[in-house]
Amino acid sequence: MKILAINPGGTSTKIAVFDGAEERLNVNVKHAEDELHRFAAVFDQLPLRRQAILDVLKAQGVALEDLAAVVGRGGLLRSVSGGTYAVNQAMVDDLRNAVSGEHPSNLGPVLAKDIADPLGIPSFIVDPVSVDEFDEVARVSGLADIERPSWLHALNHKAVCRKVAGELGGSYADFNFIVAHLGSGISIAAHRRGRMVDGSGGRSNGPFSPERCGSLPAYPLVGLCFSGKYTHEELVRKISTQAGMFDYLGTKDMVEIERRYAEDDADAVLALNAFVLQTCKDIGGYAAALEGKVDRIIVTGGIAHSDLILRLIRERVQWIADVAVVPGEMEMQALALGALRVLDGTESVVEYAF
Repeated sequence: MKILAINPGGTSTKIAVFDGAEERLNVNVKHAEDELHRFAAVFDQLPLRRQAILDVLKAQGVALEDLAAVVGRGGLLRSVSGGTYAVNQAMVDDLRNAVSGEHPSNLGPVLAKDIADPLGIPSFIVDPVSVDEFDEVARVSGLADIERPSWLHALNHKAVCRKVAGELGGSYADFNFIVAHLGSGISIAAHRRGRMVDGSGGRSNGPFSPERCGSLPAYPLVGLCFSGKYTHEELVRKISTQAGMFDYLGTKDMVEIERRYAEDDADAVLALNAFVLQTCKDIGGYAAALEGKVDRIIVTGGIAHSDLILRLIRERVQWIADVAVVPGEMEMQALALGALRVLDGTESVVEYAF
């Protein structure tokens, strides 16, 4: 049972083909920035990216008629619960109209549907970034004008939970986990019996990352916003891509930062220790959200390859629960496995309806 998985990013389109749960092909198509910049909107890139996918499949000898399903990375949709969703016209219309914002991942469901429909096979998305399963109490920010959002790395969060649950001899719904996804973006969340009930991250809150600011003190932030130092667009860009480690150390490269840490560079030591402290404070906070009933703390994402950072995290949080490590991201596998669960009948497909 072959499944095509598609994950559009800012300057690339990741393509993978799975035979059941086994990956048979993985290609990352790079798109030149000037090639993408000529398009006024993300949706205008659709023909370019679709043709790139078809060209790769043809070059690799993958016959379209052998596919059982196509699954795409879910885009910025309306708030939904986790699960595997059939791509329908309502979803395509919401993405075309950018109801929750523009992002390259908005093309994932549409590319899946465009390729699957002529073949007469289903198209899916799995655990999109707009998954929102927060408890109501977790949404309260302290300012009635602002609600705490759920914009997290839901696809990888839920994938690593399923993996660790399987290793513990159960299912995702059997355990309480705290997941710390550590990469260029950070998200940390409490998972209670198969639902992501509280969390922080994205571009909203949580620890700072290699390029994002995380939570900021409110009064100084208000002052900075009205200081005249930055325009609205400049400040959004700064807190999204030019903050965190980059703002303190001039680099987003965690390998370089670790090297400087090992050489006792005072700035690097302070920044990395602060990053670990903020991460562990969030983990501790979500232990409280789970009333201390935590079966595992799971550390994932690219930074989870770092032995140094894992050691420093363990030193601060091991008292809460054992730490499981799933380095990197399981995004392509998670997409394929979500589709496979529906195809083999172990999970029901969800309808996107608003």
